[in-house]
Amino acid sequence: MNFTELRNEYPEFIYESYNIKEDEKEILLEYKFKIPNCTEFNPNIRILKKDMKLKQIEGNKIKNMVFSIGLIELISYWKSTCSPKVIIKCGVLNNQQKEWIKKLYFYGLGELFFTNKIKTNIDEFMDIECEGETLEVDGEQDNLEGYIVPIGGGKDSCVTLETLQINTQKDYALIVNPKPVTLECAKIAGFNENQVIEVYRTIDKNLLELNKKGFINGHTPFSSMLAFLSYFIAYITGKKYIALSNESSANESNVIGEKINHQYSKSYEFEEDFTDYAKKYLKGNVKYFSFLRPLNELQIAKLFSKHKKYHKIFKSCNVGSKEKNWKWCGKCPKCLFVFIMLSPYLYKGELVEIFGRDLFEDKELLKTFIELTGNGETKPFECVGTYEEVNFAISLTISKLNKNDLPYLLKYYKDNFELSDINVDITKRFNEDNNLTEEQKNLIKKEIANG
Repeated sequence: MNFTELRNEYPEFIYESYNIKEDEKEILLEYKFKIPNCTEFNPNIRILKKDMKLKQIEGNKIKNMVFSIGLIELISYWKSTCSPKVIIKCGVLNNQQKEWIKKLYFYGLGELFFTNKIKTNIDEFMDIECEGETLEVDGEQDNLEGYIVPIGGGKDSCVTLETLQINTQKDYALIVNPKPVTLECAKIAGFNENQVIEVYRTIDKNLLELNKKGFINGHTPFSSMLAFLSYFIAYITGKKYIALSNESSANESNVIGEKINHQYSKSYEFEEDFTDYAKKYLKGNVKYFSFLRPLNELQIAKLFSKHKKYHKIFKSCNVGSKEKNWKWCGKCPKCLFVFIMLSPYLYKGELVEIFGRDLFEDKELLKTFIELTGNGETKPFECVGTYEEVNFAISLTISKLNKNDLPYLLKYYKDNFELSDINVDITKRFNEDNNLTEEQKNLIKKEIANG
């Protein structure tokens, strides 16, 4: 069934309930969603306690945070039918909150709408009704200090760990669904096992069954889930700052002329929206921000190239992450993008050693290469940087090589496209649209100057 047929067949989606359980080993968040006359979902999130000192998991402020996580968890399930009405039976949202949620769903699912050829608009795609009880949340300011740093296994979070002055004996690394790569990055950074917060998020099997049957499927804004989840974890562990590693490049659309962004929930716009929402409605006094927001992808790659202890460990390939031993597949847009970004600083020997081969010699990557440079119809729907950054990195790499002996993709670029002016150095920039303190800004400015 298509979008219209599914909405007609399943006009309602219900957020039935949420629950918080705790024992000596973990905190368990449970949710119940329902599509009437179709199926129900019971996803859960487990947070391992280890020896963390935690606030008591009780009170309206805690309940409200857990309820709010469910509003975002719901996205993954609602998208299967895109039901026109969402009924919330376990809480209440005011009109401003409803509009906030609708904006996140609409733009966070922009890629899904685009790839599934769904035509809709923000005013008509969803209505929200609430039948639950209002939670009165006090605005008392808690005394918080220190950092939580989410780690995804890629170069960005490694740069944050090395640049931000983290106390690995008191601060925490946060990893959702840990893998050997992410755990090893935390270990290399200096965190011991008890300073790594491990979170295990399950997807209900009934959703996978709907996917097999051809219900709507596609990209969801995971980073919005990370925002609400990390906020809750920071609050119960007494940490003031959640230091993300989203760069300024995350703001660029994947489709020229349209607001369709694979990285919408990593964008500065979402960061600002979430900051406002948290202040008004979560009231935990936690500050959520991206430490790398002042930087572009090439600046991050330049800084990362110096931190060689991570080079044999870090991984960003989404295709390779599905395998038992996470690896670079060497065939996807993310692999080629990271290869391009690091090429001005590590090509050829070190870079080939990281990826296992020279991606610039792979003729099958030409279409992806063209799309990354902005000469295709769309930018690949992956967490990749801007056209400007890609073209500058390629031009900088070419400038360092023998023009008569270029690898296949670089020769194609030189023969068909105009080289960027590398005298206008984009690695010296500093984006002022950020939420850093002056102290945090100075740490980054110092790194850029030393770079």
